[in-house]
Amino acid sequence: MTRSDPRVAVTVLTGFPALFGSLETEGILKVAVARGLAQVRIVNLRDYTDDRHRTIDDYPYGGGPGMILKVEPVARALEALPPAQGRREVVLLSPQGERLSQAFFEARAEGVDLVLICGRYKGVDDRIRSLVDRVISLGDFIISGGELAAMILIEGLVRLIPGVLGDLDSARGDSFSTGLLDCGYYTRPESWRGIQVPEVLLSGNHAEIRRWRRQDALRRTQARRPDLLAGAGLDEEDRRYLASLDEEGSAS
Repeated sequence: MTRSDPRVAVTVLTGFPALFGSLETEGILKVAVARGLAQVRIVNLRDYTDDRHRTIDDYPYGGGPGMILKVEPVARALEALPPAQGRREVVLLSPQGERLSQAFFEARAEGVDLVLICGRYKGVDDRIRSLVDRVISLGDFIISGGELAAMILIEGLVRLIPGVLGDLDSARGDSFSTGLLDCGYYTRPESWRGIQVPEVLLSGNHAEIRRWRRQDALRRTQARRPDLLAGAGLDEEDRRYLASLDEEGSAS
């Protein structure tokens, strides 16, 4: 990308562009666009049809319920895109894809030209897969189309672009960025309905606060998402703390 180009360019191919109406006028994307760090383009797949009804779906060969997103409008829309701004990656949003992760965002926040194809209906013509670099899913559940998934992906990516958030270190400490769930946080008042802010957070001892936050992240991850611990890059102090939690659990 040249210096005048945005760091991240995202193009969304959808048959329902109105769903993205407030995307660039609210929240973190508004900031990124205003600072010239991100660009989002919404492409209506119906503009790439050749019938008077602007049809983007049809019945499946072989019969069965539901409608299928056609390959032709998608291929035509891709072929009509302007030249890539740097590295272009075409992604199909589908429940059959690999699960979206924080690592996906972190690997692209420094610069990418991303094209998102929103799946819809019963499914997509399987030939669309020959046009994409990868298939991404939000998880093991079904929603009506890829539009909401695209918004989530855009939000997760844009907030990591350097210069968008006031404090990028805040994002770097989020859940999953370190391989663990994030620790708990508190703000005023110090006491609410008898529940106190942990004393260490009021101590001003930054070393102890860092230690408490690390241990709280470990405790939360072990209790809520123990599957994450295997890839979290634990050091010996982390392992000792987790072992102490196991001993406490065994004794109770």
